[in-house]
Amino acid sequence: MSRVCELTGKAFQTGHKVSHANNKTKRRFNPNLVNVTLISDALGQAFSLRVSASGLRTVEHRGGLDAFLREAHASDLSPRALILKRKIAKKAAATPAAA
Repeated sequence: MSRVCELTGKAFQTGHKVSHANNKTKRRFNPNLVNVTLISDALGQAFSLRVSASGLRTVEHRGGLDAFLREAHASDLSPRALILKRKIAKKAAATPAAA
């Protein structure tokens, strides 16, 4: 399973572990990924995603999964999240906007 956030695209970074003697050893900084179940208001369904903790805060800040996916760029999303984004957009287009 890859260590990439399905919503934000955040992945691992590389760097050095630096000892007291200033020896540098390659290491990886992994994102804080958590398995969460997010509910889509438009579709009325719950979806299980692997999201970073900072991505989860961003989803809450933007007003939920639907609002986050509406504003998200397709290049950052995983294939599962991209399908979900298209379903939400299709449902929003089918439902006439309230005046």
